[in-house]
Amino acid sequence: MAVAAPSDQLRLELMSFPDVATALENGYSTILIPCGAVEQHGPHLPLCMDADHAEALAEKLAKKLGHTLIAPTIKLGCSAHHLAFPGTVSLRAETFEAVCLDCCTSLARHGFKRILLFSGHIGNFPSFKDMLPRLRQAVPPDVMIDAFSDSLGWIERWRCAVEAAGGDPNAVGGHADIAETSLMMVIRPESVRPDRFEIGHVGALSEEQLRSMWANGIKSVTANGILGNPVGSTQRIGKQCLDAITDLLADAFRDIASAQSARSDR
Repeated sequence: MAVAAPSDQLRLELMSFPDVATALENGYSTILIPCGAVEQHGPHLPLCMDADHAEALAEKLAKKLGHTLIAPTIKLGCSAHHLAFPGTVSLRAETFEAVCLDCCTSLARHGFKRILLFSGHIGNFPSFKDMLPRLRQAVPPDVMIDAFSDSLGWIERWRCAVEAAGGDPNAVGGHADIAETSLMMVIRPESVRPDRFEIGHVGALSEEQLRSMWANGIKSVTANGILGNPVGSTQRIGKQCLDAITDLLADAFRDIASAQSARSDR
């Protein structure tokens, strides 16, 4: 059983520097970097959805992995395709990479040996894929950096979780849908506006629609900014989705660690 961090605190920003040093000495050499976004989520959810989601996942994931701390959440992400909606704040890909890079090099300097990035905003996944080789080159060879970027696997887990909790898996579209709305009913329930629920684009986006979304913004495929349908959202579905993605991330990071260990043993 993992030894608890000082005062059972896992969030780096709430610890003192002696607490961090003690945690490292006690084997807490893995750290999560949660990433999110501040962007529109339809008329019924707040802009903080993705950042809130990342922080909620981080708490559960750190405990599941064991001997793992949580770095401050990078709340802004790559959201250019949402800029047609007021309030969205987007980082350029190179800015997002620079912030991730500085976080990783800082953490590596202090002795963290495994740095894991994940995002509550699927729109950050392409940037993760692109930047990961450069992040790895920027730290010493004994420091491992990994990032989760399987968007299809993420959406599929949501569909299975929604169905298992009694919801309609076809209402999952990936943005302000039944999964994300249910999650916010758990994470920040007072922020959800059921009186504003609207159906968005339902069904998988075609290749042409995907190209249009990235080139012309999400408004080109859904006028209200919703991919999927929030109707039928419940806290039960939200809890199921939170657990499902925690398991997905934990399994993915463990598989990567096992593969790296097998290569190093050869």
